[in-house]
Parts: sequence; structure tokens; C-alpha cells
Amino acid sequence: MTADTLEARFAASMGALLGPDFPSAIGLAVSGGGDSMAMLALAHGWARVMGIGLHVVTVDHGLRAAAADEAAMVAAECAALGHPHTTLRWQWDGQGNLQDAARQARRDLIGAWRGDLAHVLFAHTSDDQAETVLMRLLRGSGVEGLAGMAGARAVNDASGTWWLLRPLLAERRADLRHYAVTLKLPFVDDPSNDDPRFDRVRARQAIAALGLSVDGLAQTADRMARAAVACRARATEIARRIVTEDRVNDLHTGDLLIDRDGLEGVERDTQMRILAAGLQWVATAPYRPRAHALEGLLDRLLAGGGGTLHGVDATTHAVTIRLSREGAALRDGQIAACAGALWDGRWMVGTAAPSGVTLRALGPDGWAQRPENKPISSPARAAYAWPALFRDDHLVACPLLGVGPQDMIIFRPPSGHFAQFLESH
Repeated sequence: MTADTLEARFAASMGALLGPDFPSAIGLAVSGGGDSMAMLALAHGWARVMGIGLHVVTVDHGLRAAAADEAAMVAAECAALGHPHTTLRWQWDGQGNLQDAARQARRDLIGAWRGDLAHVLFAHTSDDQAETVLMRLLRGSGVEGLAGMAGARAVNDASGTWWLLRPLLAERRADLRHYAVTLKLPFVDDPSNDDPRFDRVRARQAIAALGLSVDGLAQTADRMARAAVACRARATEIARRIVTEDRVNDLHTGDLLIDRDGLEGVERDTQMRILAAGLQWVATAPYRPRAHALEGLLDRLLAGGGGTLHGVDATTHAVTIRLSREGAALRDGQIAACAGALWDGRWMVGTAAPSGVTLRALGPDGWAQRPENKPISSPARAAYAWPALFRDDHLVACPLLGVGPQDMIIFRPPSGHFAQFLESH
């Protein structure tokens, strides 16, 4: 195998993404198109040499009658190669943008399917990267958006944390198609790839019609990714000085406190990054808020006002900006308080919790039951979203109020402390 073959480049990419300590097994997301079937063949040869098991998954989005036959085609090829295959099915509820909904559903389904697999390969190419950069450019994206898709991305979902890997991000779609044809691999052409109703298809057509360089757009993504690292490092440095994780009774409240003067004294991009990351951290949200809404909130906070955005209540108190969970946006109403249960993505029920109680937001009724001899520094508006255990309407425990043992409800942010989160996002 010479150094410039597709197989050699794939092996080098896998080494860069996974090495030096390779897992015993990885997952592959294979749709049945030419790109993903080429990836399956490449991964098969590479894994056989490396002694790594492959587990293949196909998501049938239920949007075309032929999709079931395509999943069966992938399953047959996997059986011939000796790899287990699973077909996952999804049905669109008709809400929102179809492509966005399908992409998120695919990721959620694969996350639930992967089990102990920590890595799943996707067959995105440099053509996909170029289309992504162009679409984001037209939407007015900043540095992160124009950085396009990363070769490795940590996904945090209900299943835990796993890695989405794109080992073909430097390869051209035409080269993978040629590889599939040469090896006589079965594959299908999805007619939706030519449907101009979709943004990605229009971007693909624009690149061809305008004679834009796929390599040039992909190189722009690489440069922007490097710039994003530098900007993120700057924001993290500032955040370590001006952002504090709020505590009451030596316990995390889940709120963030930002020195308003310190925030006002740095450049706009750093202000935006710190605020966006703060909103994501408090709400455990996977994506940043829209830039326009974020800038509006930032202006209001620096002027001494506030507002709600992204599931967070942002308020200004003297010289401090507080980011608290918005009660109306809590993802869970109430849950049975069994040990280990997670509420709102960051509060875990401890083993000391009694039986027959529920976990929900403290709310005004719980706040009214607070001990009178224990003053609380946090504003009631923020405390209403604190986790609390109730038996019917009676407050059983709220460690942040000093009610009940501290280990009844434990703060478990999925991305660690704020500075760690900002550094990695």
C-alpha cells in the first residue's frame, strides 16, 4: 500500500483520530450512499489489520419507500463482510426544518444504539465541508460556524459522551465514488441529494454554478478552526478571572456570576463567547443561541438590564451578572426521586433520598417553606429553579436551602466546571 492511496490516507486519518490507544470496537454510520459504502470498505480492511471490531448502523428516516431496501442492502453487505448491523427507524412529526430534525434524530438514535461504543464514524467529505462553510457564510456565521465540521466532535446526549469521527473529511466525494465503482461496491443515489428545496443541495449547486473551489472552502474551514482555538483560549483566560460558579451553603446552585465591569472591559468576541458558553452551561444546551439574540441580551446586561434566552434567566445585580436556570424552560417537570435519577440534565438524586418523594423545581411554594433562621443570599427568582424533594406539597429536602442532608441532591454538570466547558466549546 503506497503512501498516497486512499487506504493509506484512511489509515493515517484513523491513527490521528484514535491513536495511539485504539479501542477494541468502533461504530460506523452507513446510509448506503457511495461515500458511506466506501467508508465501510475502507474501515473493513483497516480494522482487520488492526484487530478492531466494527458495528454498523443505518438510520431509516421513513421519508422514502426505498429507504428500507437500502438499509437491507447495507445489512447484506455487512453480513458478507462479517460485521453486525442494526437498522434504526425514525418518523418525522412534521415539526420544524426537516433536514435539521432528521440530522438531530439520526444523532440521538445512534447515541442510544451505541451501547459501550465510544466512537462512531461518519462519512462526511471535503465536499460536505465546503457546502457547510458556504451555507454558514450565507447565514452570517462567525468564526466557529465558518470552521465547518470538526474531524472529531464530542457528543453529549442522554446516553453519555461519545465521539463522532469524520475520517474522510479531507477526501473528495468523486474519489470515494470512483473507489466504490472500482471495487464494485453496492450503493444507492438518494434522490433528495438533488432536491433544490434543501439548503445543502442549493449550496452544492451554487458551488458548481459559480465555479467555487471545494478545496478553497475546505481550507477556509481549517483556518477558521485554528482561529477559533485562539479565540476560545482568550475567552477561557478571561472567564477564569471574571466568572464564578455560585455557591450557597458551600453547595453549587448551578448559577454563574459574571463581573460586569470585567466583561465590559474586554473585546466583543470574548464577551459573546463567555455569555454564550454561560447560557449553554446553565441550560445544558448542546448549541449556542442565535448571534442576533445573543448580542441583544449582551447589550441589555451591560446596560444594567436583563432578559431570558436559551432557557436561562439573565439578570444584573449592582456589578454582577447572574445567569440562572429559567423555571419555565426546565426540561423536566417532576420525576420520581430514585437514587441516581437525573433531573434537568445536571441534578442527580442521592442515595439518601427517602422513598415516595418527587424531585421538581423549588418554586414559590417551596421557597415559602424555607427555614426562617437561615438567610439565603440568592434572589428568590433564581432559587425558584433549584431542585427540591417534595412529598405531595410538603418540602422534604432542598440542600441549597439547608433543608435535608447535603447529599440528597447532587450537582452533576455533564461538561464539568464552567472553565473546562468553555475551553472545550
